[in-house]
Amino acid sequence: MRRRVLYIPGYDPMPPRRYRELFRREGAAQAAISGYALAPLKRRDETGFGWGAMTVTEGERAEAEFEVLVWSDIVAGSMGRSIAATYGQLVRTAWAYIGSGALWRLMRLRRGPVLAALYPIVVLLAQALSAVLAGAVAGWLTAGLASWWLGLPVAAAVAVLVLRQWRRLDGRIFAYYLMHDYAFTAQNGGAYPPALDERIAEFSGRVAEVSAQGWDEVLVIGHSSGAYIAVSVLAGLAREGRLAANVSLLTLGHVVPMASFLPRADALRRDLHNLAAAGMPWVDVTAPGDACSFALCDPVAVSRCVPEGGGGPLVISAAFTHTLSPEKQRALRGRWFRLHFQYLCAFDRPGLHDYFQITAGPQRLAERFATRGHSPGRIARPANRWSHP
Repeated sequence: MRRRVLYIPGYDPMPPRRYRELFRREGAAQAAISGYALAPLKRRDETGFGWGAMTVTEGERAEAEFEVLVWSDIVAGSMGRSIAATYGQLVRTAWAYIGSGALWRLMRLRRGPVLAALYPIVVLLAQALSAVLAGAVAGWLTAGLASWWLGLPVAAAVAVLVLRQWRRLDGRIFAYYLMHDYAFTAQNGGAYPPALDERIAEFSGRVAEVSAQGWDEVLVIGHSSGAYIAVSVLAGLAREGRLAANVSLLTLGHVVPMASFLPRADALRRDLHNLAAAGMPWVDVTAPGDACSFALCDPVAVSRCVPEGGGGPLVISAAFTHTLSPEKQRALRGRWFRLHFQYLCAFDRPGLHDYFQITAGPQRLAERFATRGHSPGRIARPANRWSHP
């Protein structure tokens, strides 16, 4: 088995090497737990950034070459905002979801990711309130010691200093990071910005190029926000008749409704409909323990994009409560970002979802999940106000 993996990250400004290091570290742990061999392998195709891997599972050897489809530059460009600009994003993003009615419809699906979306709004407002209160106290004290005309600039200066200090602490709080994330999705009412549209077209071309190179399987993986980007990448190929039979799709921890429920996300809803109609192998893995994803929500069905005759992904639960030991669950409690990346990591009580067997093992995606049906908790009720064009 020779597989090519094209990985599309979520909203992440970090360089792609973090995914190589994560794969090597967690893959070694999973191989030791599950009893198969996993070793690095030199890539034959060195286009872009990636790595190679080889597995031996019950005497059967398989090889894989990985490539990260990078859009971190677009992410980083969207994050370079001043404090004032970030609060402007807060107002526009809140209105995008509340004014369109999307927020209430999303709440009916899963409260976890909606609360995660409200987190940066609440935290940033609390930070602003603390800055105003600190400034008011400093101004009042200054006015009492000197005069009111000196108190006002002191109050303003203290408020600004407090806000800047909160900004410096965001590496621990993540309020600004999450605000930029949701603002990026909500800009233009859910329509893709031109830079992302162009990158999606580039990714489509890369998938078409790779799929013509004779690989046994070309596995496209989209994690988090990368899931809906992967959908658009492959749907474009399907419409053009260039989606090869050796291409499969794995989506992990998706947040598709955060985009598809917005009023101007017509392109994404069209892509969900078209890709579902194409009938390609597509497995979607989420977990109720991941509060940052729309766990077990069929992204096609809940977005009202199911084609006539049906279609869409096989919806599978990673079932953290069963695939992670109680000790591991305790260690990860409250670490929401780490849980959102668990799909790419080792499980100490592994089930059918083994990221390293799926990406570097001897079975194609469709073969591995051939006997599985949807997980019992699958949510497929159409909750979107808008349908596909």
